[in-house]
Amino acid sequence: MARILIAEDEKAINTLIKKNLELVGHTCTCVFDGEAVFDELEKNTYDLLLLDIMMPKMDGFQVIEEIAEDIPIIFLTARGSVGDRVKGLKLGADDYIVKPFDMIELQARIESVLRRTRKSEKLFCLGDVRVDLEGRQVFRGGEIIDFAPQEFLLIETLVNNRNIALSRDKLLQIAWGYDYEGDTRTVDVHIHNIRKKLGWEDIVKTVYKLGYRLEVKG
Repeated sequence: MARILIAEDEKAINTLIKKNLELVGHTCTCVFDGEAVFDELEKNTYDLLLLDIMMPKMDGFQVIEEIAEDIPIIFLTARGSVGDRVKGLKLGADDYIVKPFDMIELQARIESVLRRTRKSEKLFCLGDVRVDLEGRQVFRGGEIIDFAPQEFLLIETLVNNRNIALSRDKLLQIAWGYDYEGDTRTVDVHIHNIRKKLGWEDIVKTVYKLGYRLEVKG
């Protein structure tokens, strides 16, 4: 997984982002003003910078204009005007996310940027199961296991958001799209198939009245 620097002056938001990203395996460092970004980049190497715009000492636009490191950057900001979005992307940001945002969306955007910069996780291994995220194949005991496209999307989503509880509605949207007219029981059927095929009955946990969580220790 990736080393991520989070530059956000609201400590509660910064801590929440750090906690959720570390749950899925990333290593995160928090800073709370623009100048601290440069101090941290002088000491350590990072795979990604999550950057707020409205920060003390130097705002996010000033930071990205002066940053010398070759590091992917995602803006996380309450400034959602078209002008601000265009400015951020023209300055070189890889993505621009407006607050408030869903943590699952943030994780998906992070994975997308890391894939483009070749720093995303390509293989996930758990016991005798190996998930090839790039090749979109799943193996158990060295043998390939066939999955429907929606089932693989569910596996991929559970892997990329491991240890995070995901609602049935969110899983339905990811795997079948927002315009799907079925109900959430479809998710339950496919989760049952995934558990059975991979022996993940005790790994994919049911979260009461919500959905599911892929529980990975260590």
